Amino acid sequence: MALPRVLVLTSTLPAREGDGTPAFVADLARELGREFEVRILTPAVPGGAPRERLGENVEAIRYRYFPSRWEDLADGAMLENVRARRSRMLQVPFLMGSMAVALRRELREFRPDAIHAHWIIPQGIVARTFAGAVPTVVTTLGGDLYALDGSLARAQKSRVVRAASAITVMNEDMRARVVGLGGDPSTTHVIPMGARFTALSRDDRQVSKPATWRHPVHLLAVGRLVEKKGFDVLLEALRRSRARIDLTIVGDGPERARLEGLAEGLPVTFRGQLRREELDDELAHAGIAVFPSRRASTGDQDGLPVAMLEAMGAGCAVVASDLPGLNEAIEPGHSGVLVPEGDADALARTLEVLAEDQELRAALGAAARERARAYSVEAVGEGYRDLFHRIIAKAPQHAGR
Repeated sequence: MALPRVLVLTSTLPAREGDGTPAFVADLARELGREFEVRILTPAVPGGAPRERLGENVEAIRYRYFPSRWEDLADGAMLENVRARRSRMLQVPFLMGSMAVALRRELREFRPDAIHAHWIIPQGIVARTFAGAVPTVVTTLGGDLYALDGSLARAQKSRVVRAASAITVMNEDMRARVVGLGGDPSTTHVIPMGARFTALSRDDRQVSKPATWRHPVHLLAVGRLVEKKGFDVLLEALRRSRARIDLTIVGDGPERARLEGLAEGLPVTFRGQLRREELDDELAHAGIAVFPSRRASTGDQDGLPVAMLEAMGAGCAVVASDLPGLNEAIEPGHSGVLVPEGDADALARTLEVLAEDQELRAALGAAARERARAYSVEAVGEGYRDLFHRIIAKAPQHAGR
C-alpha cells in the first residue's frame, strides 16, 4: 500500500549533513518519513546538491531562483540576510516565483496528500496561492510572526492562517498571536521543533569528568550572531561578573565584528558556525549554557531555540531569558534558571552563583535532561505524524492527485 505523501516547503536546510546549518526541518522530515513519503522543496544554497535523499522515504529538491553569483538570500536566515544588505530584497520576488513554479510542478508529479509550509511568509503565501485543495499545515518559528508586523504583512499573514488546515507554533504567546490574526483556535497547536540528543547525554559522558567542574567553569552560548540572541547582554554580564568562567560563543552572523569588539579583554572564544560533531563536543565540555534572548528593535524574538533544547538534553545547567517559549520549556529553579530579559546585572549574579555551586549545576543539568525528553525530535515527530494523518483524513480523498 502506497504511503500518503507530504510536500515540505522550507528555506532552511543544511547543504550537507552536519554542516552547522539548523537541521530541524530535515530532522522532522525524517520523522515524518516513518509513515509518509516526504519531498522537501528548498532554495538552492552553495554546496547543496540539486536533488538528494535524506533518508528512507525522504528526498530534497533545491530550486534555483537567481543568477548564482548573487543567489544568497536563502544562505542562512532570510530576514537577517535582508537586514544585513537591503539589496537582497531584489531576490525575494524571484525566490517566491521560483518556489511557485516548483510547487506547481510537484503538485502534478509528486501529487501530495498534504503540504507542510515552514513559515507563514513566504512559504505559507505561496502554498495558499497555488496549492488549491491540498490541505496545508503552516509552521511559524517566530521571525515572520513577531517581526513582520506592518499592515501589508499582517494582511498576508491573516489570509494564510485563515486558509490553513492547521497552524503550529513554538509557544502559547505565538498561538495567541495567530488566533488574533484569524487562525482557528481549534486547529492552532503548540508543537515546537524537536531537538536531537544523540550522544549528548551526560550519563554517556561520565558526569563526574573533572574538566566539567573545576574552575574556570566553561560557559557556552549558541545561536546566530544577531540582535535578538542578546549576546551583547551576555558579554556585559561577563564583564560585570566576578565568576571564574570562560565563554565560548558558537554561531555566526552580521553582529560578529561588533560582538568581538565588545568581548575585548574578556575570556571569550568565538568558534563561528560548527559542524554537528564539533557542537556536540562543545556541549560535552560546557558546565553552563546560556541563552540571553531578547526582543529585537524590529520586534523579532525567539520562539523556542532548538539549541537551548539540545543544551538541556546534554545535561547542561541552562540559564535563559524569561521570554515566551523559553519560560515554557524551563521550570525555574528546577530544570534551569530564568533571568529578566536584557538585565546584565541579574545575569551576572546568576552566573556567579552557578559557577561556585557544583551541586546546583549538576541538579539543574539532570532535571534539564529529563525535561528535554518531551522536546526530542522523536516525541515531536510523533505529534506531527498524528497531525498530518488527521488533516489528510478530513480532506477530500486524494485532493492533491
